[in-house]
Amino acid sequence: FFFLFGPMEAMALAGCGARGVGLPPPRLPRSASLRRVSSASCKPSDVSTRFHVAIPVSDLSVAREFYGGTLGLKEGRRSASWQDYDFFGHQLVCHEVPGYNPEASRSAVDGDPVPVPHIGLCLSGEDFGTLTSRIDADAWEVAPRLRFAGQKGEQMCCFLYDPSGNALEFKSMTDDAMLFARYDVDNV
Repeated sequence: FFFLFGPMEAMALAGCGARGVGLPPPRLPRSASLRRVSSASCKPSDVSTRFHVAIPVSDLSVAREFYGGTLGLKEGRRSASWQDYDFFGHQLVCHEVPGYNPEASRSAVDGDPVPVPHIGLCLSGEDFGTLTSRIDADAWEVAPRLRFAGQKGEQMCCFLYDPSGNALEFKSMTDDAMLFARYDVDNV
């Protein structure tokens, strides 16, 4: 939902708001003000399209060790309260929010208790293998495994939490062309 609302609204919906930094909670948009956009008007992404996501972290130095050290992401711009990372060609920004403590929900997906909300990346098989080999086996919330076996959406997938409790998903599609395939997974 970070893409439906601005970052402050998304944080409020996630339960953290701006209270941790001494600001009043943001005003959420009224549902009547949201516009439905036809999928025909949305262009598919290309290599020049990058996403930017900003996430709250409770301790920036611990986040720097996790994202820069454990995951091996290249650091970008930084300040005393935030840090940019190259998230496999996309921009991830960790913002320190004192007292941040998310409460995750779960959604059943192909037998796994998937943390919601979460952010994720679709990686090549090689990048998926390299990244997952960096993580200790006991760190996984959902260990790397094949999901949707034999279906259009077949993929290797895994979840873990960063030190602030943000859920991260990494996946690698068996067939990249099937990433946006439309089918009902419950009726396969």
